Amino acid sequence: MIRKTRKINKMRGSRSIGGGCTKKRRGAGHKGGKGKAGLGKHHWTWTVKNDPNHFGKYGFKRPLKMIKKSKPVNVGYLDDNSEKLLAKGMATKEGDYIIIDITDLGYNKVLGKGKLLKPLKIKSPMFSASAEDKIQEAGGEAIKL
Repeated sequence: MIRKTRKINKMRGSRSIGGGCTKKRRGAGHKGGKGKAGLGKHHWTWTVKNDPNHFGKYGFKRPLKMIKKSKPVNVGYLDDNSEKLLAKGMATKEGDYIIIDITDLGYNKVLGKGKLLKPLKIKSPMFSASAEDKIQEAGGEAIKL
């Protein structure tokens, strides 16, 4: 039988091996229960020392219906990678404009973080106000789908 602790520790010849009455030290009742039993009762001191955050609720989970299902992309990213997108065939070129449809890239909103130096025509279901301003300042066009 496998044991966690040694049952006998140099106490040969003694009847109860330092455990008092021979009926004691039999089951889990001797240690106050199995697992996390009694953390709010007879093992409270252990709880206070070793696991003070065991009881109570902490933080919260947002309801799933309230989370918006938007996947945004920044104008700076589109400006930096417009040549790569052209090379991969994910964007087209008409005159001076590079036309990017972000729904093909897996996004559905354009945000205004970053610098926009090239005139881009960007097609998207949603734009932030700062993104629209930056696109128009660079000489491009924001096309809502």
